[in-house]
Amino acid sequence: MLKNSEDVIKLIRSDEKMMEIIKVASTLNLPDWWICAGFVRSKIWDTLHGFNERTATPDVDVIYFDPNNMDEHFEKELENKLDSMMPNIPWSVKNQARMHIINNLPPYTSSKDAISRFPETATALGVKLDKENHLVLTAPLGLEDVIHLEVKPTPYFTETKELAAIYNERIIKKNWKTIWPKIKVHLLTH
Repeated sequence: MLKNSEDVIKLIRSDEKMMEIIKVASTLNLPDWWICAGFVRSKIWDTLHGFNERTATPDVDVIYFDPNNMDEHFEKELENKLDSMMPNIPWSVKNQARMHIINNLPPYTSSKDAISRFPETATALGVKLDKENHLVLTAPLGLEDVIHLEVKPTPYFTETKELAAIYNERIIKKNWKTIWPKIKVHLLTH
């Protein structure tokens, strides 16, 4: 059913609620912005599991990259703006120009670079509207794992024992298999 990025874009485009969320986020006009992670992954997994109802998302991750304003309070202001437009959405806005500090990682060069260093390949996804209002998908590590219901670490999280442990702890804590039983989870052994 889902084979490539065009299929995923069609899937998201056909979801009125997702498109409304994306359109609202686009009004912030943030540099190098994306809605990423579970927002995209969960839609794909819900579809592949044949769910009629959307699974609850703990947050809608809006990311952007602006090294000229790394004030965390500004992110909260952006969340408040989004909340005023769509109050029932759990918005989370993060500037990836500063998130490497929180995540104790080397600096990111862009939002796509940050997405490529998310813990799981199935979560390293983002969508946005371009300047012509076309829906754009980014999957810096490909769509194969998410479409094949595989949860694997991104290459970055296989580099050290510490990062592998963070990946494993996250996967256990998320416990996604209870929501999407068809997924295959790969834990790391070091």
